[in-house]
Amino acid sequence: MPVIDCDPDDARERLQAAGASVEDGNTEHERWRASLGDATAVAYDETVVVQGASPTDITAVIEDHAGRVHVYFDGASRGNPGPAAVGWVLVSGDGIVAEGGDRIGRATNNQAEYDALVAGLEAADRYGFDEVEIRGDSQLVVKQVTGAWNTNDPTLKEKRVRVRELLERFDDWSLTHVPREVNDRADDLANEALDND
Repeated sequence: MPVIDCDPDDARERLQAAGASVEDGNTEHERWRASLGDATAVAYDETVVVQGASPTDITAVIEDHAGRVHVYFDGASRGNPGPAAVGWVLVSGDGIVAEGGDRIGRATNNQAEYDALVAGLEAADRYGFDEVEIRGDSQLVVKQVTGAWNTNDPTLKEKRVRVRELLERFDDWSLTHVPREVNDRADDLANEALDND
């Protein structure tokens, strides 16, 4: 449950601009409550407490981030194609900024890898980072996105286009293939999402 030190009035304005529903607090100590996506925020005098299944839905809106972030991504598919999930982690100089893991339905392993990269880049963009250093253990995704390999599969071509569109939102980016051991947290998040029915 993240507790964010911030100006509650500024946080309220940002959440309203992002489409959150905001209402008065339930007690004399609560200034307001807001809901956005799968998260709820409760504002006090100098802090906002975020709760819910996906706190990043709100923290990404109200926290100030800039500079560089490392994006780790991994996709998993059981059956290839089969039930699939994604995992991603954002890491800055201060440690883990955010992470997530979600089921994505039926997909191949390569499709899940692309979807994981998209989810990680969308999160980095929501948080307002200017530069991304991306790391993943899918050589296929790394080589296709960087242009070293062709993308012949129509579904993967579409996903590659989406990744390239997201990369244009950043001032600078790099994409590096890393061993699975370096990417273990994103891998864990994808597999945990698959295990949780």
